[in-house]
Amino acid sequence: MSYLERIRDRGRDANPFFRLMGIVVVSLGEGKATLSMEVRDDMLNGEGFLQGGMFTALADEAMVLAIYTLLDKHQVIATISESTSFMRGAGPRMVLVAEGRIIKKGRRVVFSEADVRLEGQHDIIARSSASFAISTPEKKQVTENA
Repeated sequence: MSYLERIRDRGRDANPFFRLMGIVVVSLGEGKATLSMEVRDDMLNGEGFLQGGMFTALADEAMVLAIYTLLDKHQVIATISESTSFMRGAGPRMVLVAEGRIIKKGRRVVFSEADVRLEGQHDIIARSSASFAISTPEKKQVTENA
């Protein structure tokens, strides 16, 4: 069973990081994915705002799931580079929604973006962009050809 099939079948239980962070898969398909996460007190920095890496992690996961919707079953991805711009902070009990999308997919590299918003609001509070390498692990190629 592929990663995307496990996500569709088991939701956040297919990914230990989703369980840890309380990430919920809202929707996915056709080069897009939407995830949500409620900000908890243990996610805050010393100033009382959501730690920046949490924004990036949520956006990253939305981009990854968006990409997996367009990959072949045995393909995997690895991050090449990623950048996040923060427009506004978030605090406890706020619910963030990250919408990931593919910008351009080639045979070996895919470019993507994700916008993070507060649930029910239009303004973007963080935007990530990333590039990912696409590969087919040797082990899966051998299994598939057997």
